[in-house]
Amino acid sequence: MPTLTPARLSLTGDGTPISETYDDIYHSADGGPGQARHVFLQGNDLPQRWQGRERFVILETGFGSGLNFLATWAAWRDDPARCERLHYLAVEKHPFQAADLARLHAQWPELRSLSQELCANWPVLTPGFHRLEFAAGRVLLTLLLGEAETVLRRCEARVDAFYLDGFDPKKNPAMWSFELFRRLARLAKPDTTLATWCVAGTVREALSAAGFEVAKRPGFGRKRHMLTGMRAATRAPVRKEPETGERRAVVLGAGLAGCAIAERLAARGWAVTLVERHATPAAEASGNLAGIVRPMLALDDNLASRLNRACFLHTRRVWSALEARGLAPRRNLDGVLQIARDAAQETQMREMPAKSGYPDGYVQFLDRAAASQRLGSPTAYGAWLFPGGGWANPPSLCRAGIAAGGEHIELLTGQEAARIERGGANWRVLNGEGQIIAAAPVLVLAGGASLRGLVADLPISAARGQVSHIPQGRLPDVQLPACREGYLTPAVDGMHCLGATYAYDGGEALQASEHADNLTRLAGILPDTAGTLDPAELDGRVGFRATTPDRLPLVGALADAQTPLPHDIQLKDMPRREGLYALLGLGSRGLVWAALAAEILASRIAGDPAPVETDLLQAIDPARFLLRAHRRERK
Repeated sequence: MPTLTPARLSLTGDGTPISETYDDIYHSADGGPGQARHVFLQGNDLPQRWQGRERFVILETGFGSGLNFLATWAAWRDDPARCERLHYLAVEKHPFQAADLARLHAQWPELRSLSQELCANWPVLTPGFHRLEFAAGRVLLTLLLGEAETVLRRCEARVDAFYLDGFDPKKNPAMWSFELFRRLARLAKPDTTLATWCVAGTVREALSAAGFEVAKRPGFGRKRHMLTGMRAATRAPVRKEPETGERRAVVLGAGLAGCAIAERLAARGWAVTLVERHATPAAEASGNLAGIVRPMLALDDNLASRLNRACFLHTRRVWSALEARGLAPRRNLDGVLQIARDAAQETQMREMPAKSGYPDGYVQFLDRAAASQRLGSPTAYGAWLFPGGGWANPPSLCRAGIAAGGEHIELLTGQEAARIERGGANWRVLNGEGQIIAAAPVLVLAGGASLRGLVADLPISAARGQVSHIPQGRLPDVQLPACREGYLTPAVDGMHCLGATYAYDGGEALQASEHADNLTRLAGILPDTAGTLDPAELDGRVGFRATTPDRLPLVGALADAQTPLPHDIQLKDMPRREGLYALLGLGSRGLVWAALAAEILASRIAGDPAPVETDLLQAIDPARFLLRAHRRERK
């Protein structure tokens, strides 16, 4: 994982924060809030330009102390004509820790309440994108943590206004380069504006060369001038924003995926019909009593590891937001252990967190004694502790998502889709008698493996998983969930959940042989329990996970397999089936993946900035399999 070095809090004699790395101040000594309002808000003609809009997108090139964000949020809050949703994207290579942000903001009492919300929701500082929601989801801050040029190259958004607020060009020239400004131009709309305190000739020239028309305005405080600009009209036309049209959708499947995407669309004001073939939500793979919530680590920090990290960290924020609304799902996120398989892996696990730059708030290595103490029972080897992980009850998450959507979600149960068809502007879902169950311009397939028959060549398979239930008292009273080629939870409703098997055949009935497989996994987690339980005496539950060939989910618009493909077509240009989307293939990681996958898909459908990097979007794009097949054929 690329190392992310947090900023150190240092102050000048008059209390102005200063960067030790760049030997430059974070804001004008003449007053931070005043500079934010004069240079960045007024310089971009705000709040006037966002008034009456459905969505307005701001991108800041240096988040720093967060002052510009807080001042912008305050202006939005105080504006009765404000836009429905304010997206604020902010680049930062050296973010502050939450405690340092709180100390910095203490000097601006008018921003205290907003600062407290920001600091309370501040993420674990790892590279990548982090989306935070405020004001009941109407103000969205997406932190792009890492090298500016790298994160902007991976950013997918249509920006209305830029705040250029890096350190002095002489001390941090990379933040004012032509290459970076060219990245910004790629994200700009035809009427996008910019503002900055910097008027250096090299900056003006680089902006002009990148396609912005710039002009000087009176500056703030002792600074004589500032710079404003707009995307030059002579530039080639930019990519159009998606046209969302009528905001109605049908979602097939009321498991973790379906309930999550229904809630995310409902949060954007969409009317959603949630169709479930069973009598209640969470009746299939999402119906387990408890599942594990933990990320996946890889020494090379590959795509799957980065996606899991982003999803894991986002999930905690989503569940906390549900709790704040009184809709808390049943879960305990006080930590989860991943125990080493053997001594060789234990050595690798001991070295990896420090070598990879992971913060303690994300993962820690515990030796055998410490791991045993945290678990409450002896372990065979040391373990990773994920402090933010734990267990959760999937059905309660589904119920919370539906309740959060309120009147925007209509739940139809006992309705089995036999086929889907496009008719005019709508997708229609029909039952076995040919009657229309629901219809809308947008259809999201989120019902797992049960939907394979609705779309030809959908690349998902059904993987059987059996969980064993062990009555409380038959095992040590473990304090945390633990994993080691399987998982064990603390007792939930009087039962430990032990699992899970993975097979591509077998029916829905419980099998003693698979209970025996789970007990073998238990012996690896709790060595002292080997041989103490009889598989023939155990109860449990069978579910069928939807899996894909590469073990990554399908999140996005489905490809149109009937359209001939050019020889050298790229993924972003693949033909799509208008209005037809998938949120499928979550496999055994639905608890971790569902929340962020739903936010990714809802952002794509509604035309919002993407909450993750473009290479992660491509890794889960449903069209990837059709493209791979096309490339194999042309060789």
